[in-house]
Amino acid sequence: MFEIAVASASDAWRMADWAADEGWNPGNTDMQAFFTTDPGGFLIGRLDGEPIACISVVKYGGSFGFLGFYIVRPPWRGKGHGFGIWQAGMARLQGRNVGLDGVVAQQANYRKSGFRLAWNNVRHVGPAPTMASVPPGVTLRDAAAIPFDRLAAYDRRFFPENRDSFLAAWISLPERAALVAVKDGELAGFGVIRRSKAAAKIGPLYAASTAVADALVGALAARIATSEVALDTPDINKQATALAANLGLKPSFETARMYTGPDPAIDQAGLFGVASFELG
Repeated sequence: MFEIAVASASDAWRMADWAADEGWNPGNTDMQAFFTTDPGGFLIGRLDGEPIACISVVKYGGSFGFLGFYIVRPPWRGKGHGFGIWQAGMARLQGRNVGLDGVVAQQANYRKSGFRLAWNNVRHVGPAPTMASVPPGVTLRDAAAIPFDRLAAYDRRFFPENRDSFLAAWISLPERAALVAVKDGELAGFGVIRRSKAAAKIGPLYAASTAVADALVGALAARIATSEVALDTPDINKQATALAANLGLKPSFETARMYTGPDPAIDQAGLFGVASFELG
């Protein structure tokens, strides 16, 4: 019998391991932030008691949700279990605008479920860049030193809903660093880097200019002394794509950012890197 239930904390860590097996390279401590955001938003599917499938359907605020971790373990694919857990997940987000980062080849299937393409996110990977010059008038500071309400308000410019619990964990968990750029007393950039099994992942990355983004990337890489970084850039921001190329990072794969409703009204020009493919 195939049964679907809300995941336990140990199930959630199993989901992260499955994602790593798929080559998605989640951050080593990402799941702690993910699970804190919406503990009821992680579903696990068991066949005769054995976990074989999962999905995350995390709620943000009153109007938005994000779908991720949609995985059926290889031996059980093609048997309808994936569609079953998909339906359960979508039912949890009913009435919300739902986003996802899906494999580009599956766009047609996502469209059948009511999603439409907004843009593609491209993962760029390569050697960690050296620190760039900080633009005149800009200072880089530890994100934990900034009043949290200011950081949360800045994040809200780039994301469809408030996500305070996620953000608080995202900047403070182990094996990561978080920096902000400040100019004339105002936030002009924000970035987080976290260690992963493969390249250290930078995300989110927000910046008022390419120069600020460049400075943040180099400073973040230096903070955790990593040799390789990964940055997931939205292809609607040509400056972000150009920055990745100028840093010597190469495209490794891409996802289709899709929504069931209208594209959220966010600052696309300042979005140089998304936080994660799993939770948006």
